[in-house]
Amino acid sequence: MAWPISLIYGVVVHVRNLLFDYQVLKSKSYKTPTICVGNLSVGGTGKTPMIEFLISNLQGKYKLAVLSRGYKRYSKGFQLGTMKSTVEQLGDEPFQIQRKYPGIRVAVDADRQNGISKLQKLVGPDLILLDDAFQHRKVTPAFSILLTTYSNPFFEDWYLPTGDLRDAKSASRRADCIVVTKCPKNMERSKETFFIKRLKKTSDQIVLFSTLAYDNTLYGNHTYLKLDDLKEKHFTLVTGIANPGPLVNYLKENNLDFDHEQFPDHHSFSPYEIESLKKKPLLLTTEKDYVRLNDTIENLYYVRVEHQFLDCGERKLLDAMKGKIKPYSQRLS
Repeated sequence: MAWPISLIYGVVVHVRNLLFDYQVLKSKSYKTPTICVGNLSVGGTGKTPMIEFLISNLQGKYKLAVLSRGYKRYSKGFQLGTMKSTVEQLGDEPFQIQRKYPGIRVAVDADRQNGISKLQKLVGPDLILLDDAFQHRKVTPAFSILLTTYSNPFFEDWYLPTGDLRDAKSASRRADCIVVTKCPKNMERSKETFFIKRLKKTSDQIVLFSTLAYDNTLYGNHTYLKLDDLKEKHFTLVTGIANPGPLVNYLKENNLDFDHEQFPDHHSFSPYEIESLKKKPLLLTTEKDYVRLNDTIENLYYVRVEHQFLDCGERKLLDAMKGKIKPYSQRLS
């Protein structure tokens, strides 16, 4: 039953892209440079860690702002985050960024054109990072970063609901940089060659590879633990993310004893679920889930994760952005 729906979905996606390609539907560029981070599939490619990577490397050189849709927030329209904002107002990932980088202005708006215009007027940033905006073709970014995972690359995927694709595979040609995320740390060169061939990159594109690096410090509300502190304890891992597999494997590789309570991505925890979790002696979660749970549960810690590029990919990415983010590219040097 799902296969015909996937075919219809694929046709709609292709027609929509053609309308933008032939300028029947209009895409707008902005005076303020924008960097788009996104994917062709639904969730789990590492968009938020990539936004945080960009913030860490560009803050101080730019007056930065981040614009996101604010998925599953309770508010409507444009919302400009402050340190008094709540996760309900911004959504979990924008709230995480606002809380982690208080010097960065974070806004949410499903209408990306309106969000950019509001940010230009209210904040006046040098550079706007567009979170999860690759398929939002009403905005033409200065530089686009497309993410796909090592275990489920878009070229082996299919359209929703049969697969996870929400955009056409051919849309990858719009990216300036394709990053294959969640790779093995010691990935063989033959695998890099395989991906570069299957991605069918254009002559102007660069392909980079990254792995997930987990912090050995676990952060709580008022204290912290080291990962080794868990070796003699049983704990519960709580996740509400698209793909908890890499984190589960990381904990298993460290020979830790835990059970796993898995919830859907962006899950809103019910009072019953929270009360049930409170009964657990020790809880570990992701940073995204922590911002939805830390006000209600005391014995809760989270593990930070970041992209770690292979083959000096960090420098290659920053260098590739230099010529595309004018007139501020000299600040990247």
